[in-house]
Amino acid sequence: MKNLVEVKNLKKNYGLKEAVKNISFSIKENEILGLLGPNGSGKTTTIGMLLGLLKPTNGEILVDGKKIEDNRIEILKKINFISPYIELPKKLTVKQNLIVYCKLYNVLNIKKRIEYLVEKLKLEDLLNNVTGELSSGQKNRVSLAKALINNPSVLFLDEPTASLDPEIGDYVRSFLESYKKEKKISILLASHNMSEVTRLCKKVLMMKDGIIIDEGVPEELIKKHGRKNLEEVFLKLSRN
Repeated sequence: MKNLVEVKNLKKNYGLKEAVKNISFSIKENEILGLLGPNGSGKTTTIGMLLGLLKPTNGEILVDGKKIEDNRIEILKKINFISPYIELPKKLTVKQNLIVYCKLYNVLNIKKRIEYLVEKLKLEDLLNNVTGELSSGQKNRVSLAKALINNPSVLFLDEPTASLDPEIGDYVRSFLESYKKEKKISILLASHNMSEVTRLCKKVLMMKDGIIIDEGVPEELIKKHGRKNLEEVFLKLSRN
């Protein structure tokens, strides 16, 4: 499978502070790559650069072989994201929100796309509800629909199951597994939930202080560091 996303020698400085220090990695087509690290490790800054929201100090990002810096508008049509820290307009209904984002992404058949996502994410009973009045689990499913509204080939997920109860969290993970299999999309998953990462990710990157300190298949990292699970590996690397 080809590399759909390539990151080469990526750096981001804020004055004298180096938030991301010369990192390189790739995400293959139909792959979920885990991005792990303690708070302040550079994960969110990295995602911001991948989304084109932050300009790198140095290095380059390619999506499907094209530099995001030179093809930003074209590439942004192919990517999307979800984060619990970014909310949809609260006063709009779920349906109104989905229509707005369809128009922002120039979705051609709005009715068909919304119907597909409503069925997949079981949103039928929520369409006419005001988004700001939804529960955390309901908002999460609506945000997922928003993130998939443009049928992206690359999806960036920043803590997609944060604050969700176990049942809703499991539903979201199961949905992501089936959707990736159906659409063959590439996903970058930043998460503090190690069981989630072990379940979903074929490969993980461990970041600390702006650099990648280790990477590999979860099971191989567990064996390499002599730990029982990925959480113990994470704690070892983040503390040392």
